[in-house]
Amino acid sequence: MPVTAPYGSWRSPITADRLVEAVVRLGQPHIRGAEVVWNEGRPSEAGRVVPVRRGADGSVVDVVPDGFSARTLVHEYGGACTALTRTGLFFSNFSDQRVWFTPMAPGAEPGTPVAITPEPASPRAIRYADLAVTPEGSTVIAVQETHGEDGVVTNSISAFAADGSRSIGVLAEGQDFYSAPRISPDGDQLAWLSWDHPNMPWDGTTLWVADLRGGGAVGPARVVAGGRQESISQPRWSPDGRLHYLSDRTGWWNLYADDGTEGEAIFIREAEMGGPDWIFGQSSYAFLTDGRPVVTWSDGAAITMAVLEDGTARPLPTRWTSFGSLVGTDGAVLALAASPSESAVLVRVPTDGAGEPEVLARSRSGQDIEAGYVSAPRAVEFPSTGGRLAHALYYPPVNPDFAAPEGELPPLVIMSHGGPTAAAGTSLDPETQYFTSRGLAVVDVDYGGSTGYGRAYRQALQGQWGVMDVDDCVNAALWLADQGEVDRDRLAIRGGSAGGYTTLAALAFRDVFAVGASHYGVADPAALARDTHKFESRYLDGLIGPWPEAEEVYRERSPIHHTDGLNCPLILFQGLEDKVVPPDQAEMMAEALRAKGIPFAYLAFPGEQHGFRQAETITTVIRAEVAFYGQVLGFTPADPAPELEIENAHALPGAAAGT
Repeated sequence: MPVTAPYGSWRSPITADRLVEAVVRLGQPHIRGAEVVWNEGRPSEAGRVVPVRRGADGSVVDVVPDGFSARTLVHEYGGACTALTRTGLFFSNFSDQRVWFTPMAPGAEPGTPVAITPEPASPRAIRYADLAVTPEGSTVIAVQETHGEDGVVTNSISAFAADGSRSIGVLAEGQDFYSAPRISPDGDQLAWLSWDHPNMPWDGTTLWVADLRGGGAVGPARVVAGGRQESISQPRWSPDGRLHYLSDRTGWWNLYADDGTEGEAIFIREAEMGGPDWIFGQSSYAFLTDGRPVVTWSDGAAITMAVLEDGTARPLPTRWTSFGSLVGTDGAVLALAASPSESAVLVRVPTDGAGEPEVLARSRSGQDIEAGYVSAPRAVEFPSTGGRLAHALYYPPVNPDFAAPEGELPPLVIMSHGGPTAAAGTSLDPETQYFTSRGLAVVDVDYGGSTGYGRAYRQALQGQWGVMDVDDCVNAALWLADQGEVDRDRLAIRGGSAGGYTTLAALAFRDVFAVGASHYGVADPAALARDTHKFESRYLDGLIGPWPEAEEVYRERSPIHHTDGLNCPLILFQGLEDKVVPPDQAEMMAEALRAKGIPFAYLAFPGEQHGFRQAETITTVIRAEVAFYGQVLGFTPADPAPELEIENAHALPGAAAGT
């Protein structure tokens, strides 16, 4: 029989240590004959990213030794940083941002990495991403980001000899940003994307193609598609040498092919076949060896994967509901896949019914979360401000060992995702289940501006950041309370990065939430507009207004300037090496809370950047957050309480009574 205990106090087998034990982040798969190579981000190794190879016999070996980590810092967010050839693996090394090469013939043990690009005058001053190698293997083409001694950052597409003997030169320059250099199968053409401030790549990009001449030079470039009001993504050559790409010209990212004019529509539907290019190398479609495309699309939260045959999409039946990082091969597709009950796996899915999908690697090598403790997401659509409909995934509390006292409603944790163009997903998230298995309900809100619902929904946040996103988070919480699902008086809101800004704005400008948690959140968007890295330095022009012309609007939207509206406890988490949202954002908020006498805790982590990667940090953060919620919302977590220094603790609810 389940034990009766208050929500929030339930004991759960999903411990903080289970969030990081035997867990890796899978990414960027490649295939070479019968061998597969992918990246593993390892929290247990301080977030080191290690390329690994699975041989034809199923054996797995690390491709790079200790001391190397395959991760690029171009755009700060990075992404694609490896390129596999018949002779070995090129990779961007995290510590110096140079390109290195590990010799690795098929079936042979990996050799010792050798540096290919020269050491810059200052550490990490020259960075490389999105590596591509010419078919004969002589030349590497990459996005290059150069940080000058004067602080000026320039981006370009460059080429260098694959043996490290020389720099070939810059192939494309003069625009603010470049991505996705893609070489045609015959090696005769190069395609790439570019865009300029104040656009982000999901606002508008241009796709170019040029002849690739001997020695790595390019001829005159031709515009294939795109512009300031059309987002082009994922240029890719089919095996027969035809250039394909995603475009949102119809309001949805759909698949097109270059026909020398406006582009041939290959697959059109009112669904997203791609996502925002925050990182390099996203792959939501791929080509099989015989030329058939394998595509994915999102109709909101769940993702479908299908083979295109004569213009018709044939869905591939699998147990997964989320797919990414597709790589086509002969009669099968490789993909990173997940579902509401299964953590991410790297899987080979047959495309013609020949056999069952084969799992090649797991993000969680130990046991996944036991089924009885998994809260399945429920997609909800709710009314929001201005007559709009907004979207979310709702997770009710689930734990077979416990039941709440009769008449009690659970506290609710509102998750405001980052981006703000990101989106809630159906993949099993142990962090969400950490909350729900302890008796806390969770709602993951796809507020206006989120991806997955078309360009109009994504663009609706233009000029409205700090207003529309806050409205939608507030209305999601109140709607669930009105439905009798959650306790109206015990609402918490949390978020990271842009979601941290939404969290802070909700606490400063609305009197709805009882407690909040900001993970490296933006407290002052004006400071962010002045001080952040190049990639996002004009992002807020669209979300709020051009800086400094719209300075007054920035002030109106800045939680740091409206701390008079703060009236509930807050916990702040911050990486001290964060270049995207610098630590002074969290420190300014902490000082304001201190001065106002509001209970708060500030946890800062040396060695962490934007997004926590170290195991100790991840476990500390989740335990501290739930303990903090408990002190405010009136429950006692079953887990041992972590050491948590709360300033102004005398003002916590119940403190005066000694509870």
